[in-house]
Amino acid sequence: MAKNQPPSLRLTLRALAHLLAYPDAQLRAVLPELAQALAQERALRPERLAELQNLCSQLQLSDPLEVEARYVETFDRGRSTSLHLFEHVHGDSRDRGPALVDLMQTYERAGLSFSASELPDHLPVVLEFASTQSPEVARSFLGEMAHILQALFSALLARGTPYASVVAAILEIAGQQAQPVPVAAEPEIDASWDEPNAFEGCSNRGQAKPGQPQPLHFVRNTRTPQGASV
Repeated sequence: MAKNQPPSLRLTLRALAHLLAYPDAQLRAVLPELAQALAQERALRPERLAELQNLCSQLQLSDPLEVEARYVETFDRGRSTSLHLFEHVHGDSRDRGPALVDLMQTYERAGLSFSASELPDHLPVVLEFASTQSPEVARSFLGEMAHILQALFSALLARGTPYASVVAAILEIAGQQAQPVPVAAEPEIDASWDEPNAFEGCSNRGQAKPGQPQPLHFVRNTRTPQGASV
């Protein structure tokens, strides 16, 4: 074990997983315990620990409805801040399915059964799995996802949300420096769900005078309908 590294990351990783969960009444009730667990294991830098303890205080003292609304706005309103890690890589393509299967098999090979309540690439699930491994294995496992975590951290940082500190802590546990990377702009969620306007108008391709009233030409149908008498 390297010098200055904690003998265990179990409490820290589980606490980080809980901090990324939906902040319902059950979660808010255990926030003091989460802050205590983070301080007890000393796996994080004092500056990062202070940021996370501040997040715990915000979640506990703010209006519950506002806390829940901010969570939904942060993590459910766009792919760049999604907690489903493979969405950042595969989106909704067919490649995501095999990647999810591979990840689930990783959990099963470690002797863990997987609940169907969440997909295996959900970051809190990933952290729960990592918490069952040795510090060396946990760091290596999370390090394989560092490029995704950097993108997620950057998107959260750009939104000015304190949840960015949670992802930064995960990166530092993995031996990475949390630093902003370019984040591609994405359309507003309402715009991305818009249906095409089927009756927007005819194309002006081939018109002699586009943008001006066009003459209508009716052509007699010379085909005789089937079954009609001539």
